[in-house]
Amino acid sequence: MSSSNDNNNNITNNPLTSTKDLFPSTSLSLSLGLFHDGEDAVDDRKEEAANTTVTEISSETSGQVRSRSDDDDFDADPDVDDGDDASNKNNKSKKRKKYHRHTADQIREMEALFKESPHPDEKQRQQLSKRLGLHPRQVKFWFQNRRTQIKTIQERHENSLLKSELDKLGEENKLLRETIKKGTCTNCGFGSSSKDVTTYVDEQQLRVENAKLRAEIEKLRTSVGKYPQGTSPTNSCSVGNDHENKSSLDLCSGLFGFEKSRVMEIVDLAVEELVQMASAGEPLWVKSLETGREILNYDEYLTKFSTVDSSNVQRLRFIEASRDTGVVFVDLPRLVRSFMDVKEFEEMFPCMISKAATLDVICNGEGPNRKGAVQLMFAELQMLTPLVATREVYFVRYSKQLTAEKWAIVDVSIDNVEKNIDASLARCRKRPSGCIIEDKSNGHCKVTWIEHWECQKSVSHSMFRAIINSGLAFGARHWMATLQQQCERLVFFLATNVPTKDSCGIGTLAGRKSILKLAQRMTSSFSRALGASSYHAWKKIPSKTGYDIRVASRKNLNDAGEPLGVILCAVSSIWLPVSHTLLFDFLRDETRRNEWDIMSNGGPVQSIANLAKGQDQGNTVSIHTMKWKENMWMIQDSCTNAYESMVVCAPVAVTAMQSIMAGCDSSNIAILPLGFSILPDGIETRPLVITSKADDQSWEYGSLLTVGFQILTSDSPISKLSMESVDSVNTLISSTLHNIKTGLQCEDQ
Repeated sequence: MSSSNDNNNNITNNPLTSTKDLFPSTSLSLSLGLFHDGEDAVDDRKEEAANTTVTEISSETSGQVRSRSDDDDFDADPDVDDGDDASNKNNKSKKRKKYHRHTADQIREMEALFKESPHPDEKQRQQLSKRLGLHPRQVKFWFQNRRTQIKTIQERHENSLLKSELDKLGEENKLLRETIKKGTCTNCGFGSSSKDVTTYVDEQQLRVENAKLRAEIEKLRTSVGKYPQGTSPTNSCSVGNDHENKSSLDLCSGLFGFEKSRVMEIVDLAVEELVQMASAGEPLWVKSLETGREILNYDEYLTKFSTVDSSNVQRLRFIEASRDTGVVFVDLPRLVRSFMDVKEFEEMFPCMISKAATLDVICNGEGPNRKGAVQLMFAELQMLTPLVATREVYFVRYSKQLTAEKWAIVDVSIDNVEKNIDASLARCRKRPSGCIIEDKSNGHCKVTWIEHWECQKSVSHSMFRAIINSGLAFGARHWMATLQQQCERLVFFLATNVPTKDSCGIGTLAGRKSILKLAQRMTSSFSRALGASSYHAWKKIPSKTGYDIRVASRKNLNDAGEPLGVILCAVSSIWLPVSHTLLFDFLRDETRRNEWDIMSNGGPVQSIANLAKGQDQGNTVSIHTMKWKENMWMIQDSCTNAYESMVVCAPVAVTAMQSIMAGCDSSNIAILPLGFSILPDGIETRPLVITSKADDQSWEYGSLLTVGFQILTSDSPISKLSMESVDSVNTLISSTLHNIKTGLQCEDQ
């Protein structure tokens, strides 16, 4: 009996910690020794599953339960060892087993404990067994049976829902097929295409394939004109064999208007330009006396780099260039791999990249760091507001090792790419941009970032015009600040010697990692829901309070990280006459949450856990209890850097949060985050008077606040959005903004 109890305790106290890393790197995780107990936990759960018995429960909850355990619920003495010898087997076969029926009071007591703790420890089982007059093994197996029964019921319910949804999807698919068939052109067999936001990246890849096919047609036409009818080129028989060994640029040299050798020449020139842009000082870069930022002298740039097409620059007219330098806490090989892996690249900049894809690999590169890799990529860059249009750009990314300790990652747009793939994207192009990464000691890297854009002029929203025109929104400072923050977050995530003050309320390393993963997923999900990406179709709704409120709805059919059904997202942005640091501290302070959170009804919020994820005290993950909602806890992720700040939170069931704090996997916890994005307004601040006394100085500050709420309007994905839901989020956002203004004493703004 002691061995089985020990096994059960191992399951409770040592949850499985081998969950997916923030930045996937199995070898790094193993080298840090973070997952040494994963196999033991798996073995313990297997042993518990082997001992699990089936329970028959009557239809009434208060009725009696008959347990069919093989060795514990008989009228025989529970302390007698039922071994495997022949005499015991014969006795069991001759004598019919008498099953013990638990009384209604016993069931009620065990149900009460089960609601509080589905996995009681040995001490709890001992106390309960004495109080109920049962053997500890009877209590143990009753809890095992109860967990099995609940899991079975849940699976049946989920299977029923999935079957229902499958039938509905089948009907929808049938209707869509009929609609497409009706809209198909009888001449060419194709119908008019519409942009489906759920398959946008796939659409870009189809555009590339379409361009390749057009290039193939041109090559065939050339071949037909070059060789008379009945003849063929001498090497035609080898085309099929060579096809697999060539990249798309080899096969379709007309795709970009260049051969592969020409593309390699362009990226080599881009690297040379990037290196010079990163190392040069005046007169190419001039430092502003007022802001301290570096400004590109474009006349000097055109003189220094004669390969620039000045006519093209005049056509686009709007030039944006910036440079920033900083130190990041990550080793060089890992950083290089993160830039060349599109998934890791997207996860590293969740607030800036709404979607990204590698469309074609021109050269795979050499070694584990892919030295010399060249690939065609697509990215959609966003600000965390639906009021600012995204920047969609195709570019070629090239990684080159300059010296043993220095690498270059360069992005450059190549002429005719947009025209051949999607002519609507020609409004934005990248001049040689990217970063120079220099390895320093102790896992540090010095990064010099260059951003150089050519864009057509467009009218921006007046609220964000200053920050866009200043180059801060998509500039090097933003990229560098986000990179430093994410690398610092990774260091704190992988740390094994975390000080107690940085991990208050969480006793285990596994629990800390699970909470940090949930917070990272929550913030990334909130960022995707907030921007002007083509994933969303934003609509402005009328508001009696005068706020510009935009709403968009989406259907979640299979993402376990969000509730299934129709989700409504509402966003509004305002300007406030306070500094962004003051606004950030106000919104993240749990003691002042009841001043703006209308759901709290003025009730207090108490913090029960606080995890540091950066050197700045504002970079924390905390867990709060809410007196007005006792069955729910709130997880809050606060992030701040030199460019922007965010406060994102989501309610989570108490039982689910307790399992996460114990180290269980958080990837299947369904959350709908809400929160705030805070930016400086972009207007350069300066003192109104010059004085040596700090108290006599007065400054002009301003912040751009974007608030976003998400609600589940229906758990059925085929339901339609109701006006009641729109009115609810309208009231929710309007009241929240009013409370924030009141709390900051700026109601008149």
